[in-house]
Amino acid sequence: QVVKPSGVHLKLVLRFQDFGKAMFKPMRQKREEETPEDFFYFVDFQRHNAEIAAFHLDRILDFRRVPPTVGRLINVTKEILEVTKNEVLQSVFFVSPASNVCFFAKCPYMCKTEYAVCGSPHLLEGSLSAFLPSLNLAPRLSIPNPWIRSYSFDGKEEWEVNPLYCNTVREIYPYSNSNRLLNIVDMAIFDFLIGNMDRHHYEMFTKFGDDGFLLHLDNARGFGRHSHDEISILAPLSQCCVIKRTTLLRLQLLADPEYRLSDVMRESLLQDPLAPVLTEPHLLALDRRLQLILEAVGKCIDTFGEATVVANDTTQPQSPAVHRAKLDT
Repeated sequence: QVVKPSGVHLKLVLRFQDFGKAMFKPMRQKREEETPEDFFYFVDFQRHNAEIAAFHLDRILDFRRVPPTVGRLINVTKEILEVTKNEVLQSVFFVSPASNVCFFAKCPYMCKTEYAVCGSPHLLEGSLSAFLPSLNLAPRLSIPNPWIRSYSFDGKEEWEVNPLYCNTVREIYPYSNSNRLLNIVDMAIFDFLIGNMDRHHYEMFTKFGDDGFLLHLDNARGFGRHSHDEISILAPLSQCCVIKRTTLLRLQLLADPEYRLSDVMRESLLQDPLAPVLTEPHLLALDRRLQLILEAVGKCIDTFGEATVVANDTTQPQSPAVHRAKLDT
């Protein structure tokens, strides 16, 4: 339907015959390629397989905050060029010297044929992510991450230089009187596992108020370097020293050899049409990072005690059916 104006990180909005919509992110990097060490996180590639893998990991962690995402092979000629009514999109298609059908984005900056994506010759791998309900049906807010990174080449944010930064955050509404901070820690754990340093904002549905869950959107900058663990992503956990009991129990389960995270992810990703989605080094990196998370929690417990660090969120309210059963008796 339309090319999102984001230059080198070209994305498409696809509309289906049943009026459903999905975000299509094309393959820009081969699975075995790592992000170069000299790349800053804000100029990193966006990877279609990272979006797919993030959805599976999110389910395995039982967060369920990433919209359904699946891999697809798209015929860019028949399924995009020949059906779109967007003249701008039609105008950026061309045939490469290798006889592959390619297209690029038209936008205010960084839009050149060198940044095009190409089929082989017509088929192109990509991720399809389900659209959230419209803002009219499900209003939501976009909120800056308290642990946002500096998006300059030499700048530092306060949390990067002040180890007591969390004390400041705890005094600010809504982190002072809700489970929002615990959800931020969940998000940091998720981002650390996938290696995503680009979480500058998070979104929430307004319907659920301050205690609603955070949406883990836009995960394409994850799974860039399996050989490096970016410990700074865990700053919300290590600085605040709090974690939900349910999150900790799930992490401990996935560290058990019988339910090893890499094995569960490998099996889950086999269901995707583009399997294998992740290379083996990326899968094994998940196990290594999981141990680092548990070590960070252990240090917090040693310092402050389990009662202070581990928030008991395992008590669930009774369902209406349970209440009715009690009334009937």
